[in-house]
Amino acid sequence: MGHPEHGDGSLEARGEVALARLALDAGDLAHAAGHLAEAVVHDPQQPDVHEALAELCARAGGAAAARAHFPLDGQVYLGALVCRAHVEAAAGDWDNAVGLLAAAIGFEPARPWAHAAWLAREDLPDLVDPQSAAEAVPRALGGLPDPLPEEIREAVRPFDAFVRAAARRHPDHALLLALASGLVRRTGDTAEAVRLAERAHRLAPGHVAAVMLGNALRAHGRPDRALAVWEAELARDPSDSHLAVDVAELYGATGRPAEGLRWLDGVLAAEPDHPKAAPARHGLRHRIDGGTAHLLALADHHRDHPDHPYAADLLAHLTRQLPWLGAVPGGGEATVNVLRRLLESSPPGPDGAPVFAVSHLEAPSAVAAVRLALPTARVAFREVPEPDPRLPLRPVATRVWTWRGAEPSPAVPPPSAAAAELVRDTAEIVWPSPPAAYDHAVRLAGLDPEDLVAVLAHPPAPRADDLGRALLAHQPELWVRAVQSFACLGLAHHRTDQPWEGSRRRAILLDLLLGPEDWTVEAAGFALVAVAWTHPGARTDIAERLVERLHHAAAAARSREVAMLPSLCALVLACPWADPAALDLARRLTAAAPAPAAAPVAEGTGATAPRRGLLRRLFGRR
Repeated sequence: MGHPEHGDGSLEARGEVALARLALDAGDLAHAAGHLAEAVVHDPQQPDVHEALAELCARAGGAAAARAHFPLDGQVYLGALVCRAHVEAAAGDWDNAVGLLAAAIGFEPARPWAHAAWLAREDLPDLVDPQSAAEAVPRALGGLPDPLPEEIREAVRPFDAFVRAAARRHPDHALLLALASGLVRRTGDTAEAVRLAERAHRLAPGHVAAVMLGNALRAHGRPDRALAVWEAELARDPSDSHLAVDVAELYGATGRPAEGLRWLDGVLAAEPDHPKAAPARHGLRHRIDGGTAHLLALADHHRDHPDHPYAADLLAHLTRQLPWLGAVPGGGEATVNVLRRLLESSPPGPDGAPVFAVSHLEAPSAVAAVRLALPTARVAFREVPEPDPRLPLRPVATRVWTWRGAEPSPAVPPPSAAAAELVRDTAEIVWPSPPAAYDHAVRLAGLDPEDLVAVLAHPPAPRADDLGRALLAHQPELWVRAVQSFACLGLAHHRTDQPWEGSRRRAILLDLLLGPEDWTVEAAGFALVAVAWTHPGARTDIAERLVERLHHAAAAARSREVAMLPSLCALVLACPWADPAALDLARRLTAAAPAPAAAPVAEGTGATAPRRGLLRRLFGRR
């Protein structure tokens, strides 16, 4: 089923209606129907569309005859489906009208298909056969998220009202009550969902009613009762392996993952290639064992079974906002802390030139973040600590920064405008998983590596959308780190026809990883982790290089602050195949990490304690 892109399409809808009327005047009903199908997709509530549709029915000799102009065989266009629903309603075939409109809702639920005058008729529940009403509900449910976001809830509201009214009109139709429970549950009315499902289960205690009752009870905060209903149903009929997976995962969600494993073991014994059981098992093992081994196993499962999307969905859920696995972490430098305080308290006007006076040299990228948000600001580092963070671990051919004493500056010229814009359009601060971030960055594969390295030192401004403006105003360092991460992911895609060993992409990323202390070290480390998660053959090499960097940082941390140490620990822990001693070191360093040091006062800022940032509110961070 196809449909065009749409936004606020009222103007386009009126244009299509005008063309439809011209076709009607010429007696070309087929072309008129095509234009009306386009119009209704652009604006489902446009009165002119419905008036012209009524005119088409009249010219066709009645609504029944007009059906032929909106056929439902073969590839069905979404607009034709919606028009056919309205024509069926005009013809008095309410069963088909409701079913077709439900199908449109399921295909694109955010559109207001259900806001049709005929669907709001008070007598419609008397006109629609209850079995047809019941069969219409799953057509809509197939595309509805659970629970419904507010904007979709409003789009679906008239259909929900009809289904509730039909359930009231036919209180003894068990299937209608059970399926209505599924729709009502998604709107957040879990108490009513339980009531409907319980009555359905009493009337006809079959499989559908049991499944829907368990779903309603779970949503209503009664998981043990839901488990009892589902386990009783599986004892009666053990054939629904997907229900067994739901039982297992509900045990996991209620803090009893070990009890869920036996259900999954049973499913896998009978169906080794079950699309959800193996991923669910990795999810439960992750709840039990922690770490990243089972997260990696989910990524491997999805790579080996691309037809099992549940593995990727579950991985995205489990890695949500985890440092590097699902989101770029913030910087811990004193420079960043001062920048946040200044932005949250009293951002200077265009004539302001704040001076950040920081005791020890920090990541040059932190200076880039300051200048991104406050172009006139000056950052002054008073001394260079030992061991010297400006020195690479080995001689490197790729250099991002140069120093004059303690003052860093880019060692590379700015990137081309086209490269900067493509990275700007690609970078994200959150992602579903390392392989997903790696795949998203493939669009950067054609950029010259010199341009991608240049982006590291000359990050473009955030995108001109709500998130971009919030980042620039509150946490510009997240954007800089995101840009650098995706630039490094772009480097990871350079000449992938070359074997990993000996490739230019490997050489550049290792130069960055083993170069001077900076956010670019972390960005390169993340790109290497993403490569390793995606290409198992590179895992041993990449883990060894990350561990080398961690050992160096840990040694330096004995005598001075190493702001990137927690991030390096997270990157090593993202390599569960690494040397066990290195993994243990990363865990110990993570556990021993002190609370962030108080930021020094920046001269000339008048900074006060920061408010909770907008981005923390947006992403649920505390």
